[in-house]
Amino acid sequence: QVQLVESGGRLVQAGDSLRLSCAASGGTFSSYALGWFRQAPGKGQEFVAAISWSGYATFYADSVKGRFTISRDNAKNTVYLQMNSLKPEDTAVYYCAAVRGRDLYYAGKSAGEYDYWGQGTQVTVSS
Repeated sequence: QVQLVESGGRLVQAGDSLRLSCAASGGTFSSYALGWFRQAPGKGQEFVAAISWSGYATFYADSVKGRFTISRDNAKNTVYLQMNSLKPEDTAVYYCAAVRGRDLYYAGKSAGEYDYWGQGTQVTVSS
C-alpha cells in the first residue's frame, strides 16, 4: 500500500513558476510509475504528466508540454512537477498517482491505470 502526499500548491500570478512535490511512503517507490493529474472546477480529471519507474520516459499533455517538467528522486521517495509560465487555465487541484511499473518506459496517461492517489494540492493562477 502506497501513501502519497502532495504539497506546494498556492496562489500565484500568470507567468510565475511553481514546483509541486509528492512524497510517497509504504511501498517500493522506485518500482512505481508516477503521474500528475489535475481537475479544474466543473471539469473532469485531466492527465498532466507521467514518468516511468526508471525515469527513462516522461509524457506530457499537449497543454503543458514545454512549460511543465516531471522528475523523480528515488532517494527521497518524491516526484516533482515543475510548472513554468503558468496560465490562469492551469488553475486546478493537482493530484499525484502511482502504479507499479510494467517496464522501463511505462507510465500511464489515463487515471484508470493508477492504483494509488494523493489528496491533491490546490494551484490557483491569477491573471
